[in-house]
Amino acid sequence: MAYTQSVGEPHCHINLFWSDEDSCWIADVPDLPPCSAHGVTREEALAHVRDAIEGWLQVAREKSFPIPEPRYRPAIYAAA
Repeated sequence: MAYTQSVGEPHCHINLFWSDEDSCWIADVPDLPPCSAHGVTREEALAHVRDAIEGWLQVAREKSFPIPEPRYRPAIYAAA
C-alpha cells in the first residue's frame, strides 16, 4: 500500500498555503478528500494534517472503505 509510513512521512502530496481569508496556514491532501488542517505556522499546519491523514486512513481501514492510490502531482511535474 502506498500510504504506509516511512520515517513518519505520509506518501501523498500535501498542498501548503497561506489563507488571507482565514489568517492561517492551510494544509490540504488532494488524494484524501476532504482531508485538510490549518495552523498558525507552517509547521503547525503540517503537524495537524499528518494527524488528519492518520485519522482518515484509520477510519477508512476500520470501515473497509477504499483507500485511493496517491495520484496527485503538482502542475510543475506535469510540465516536465
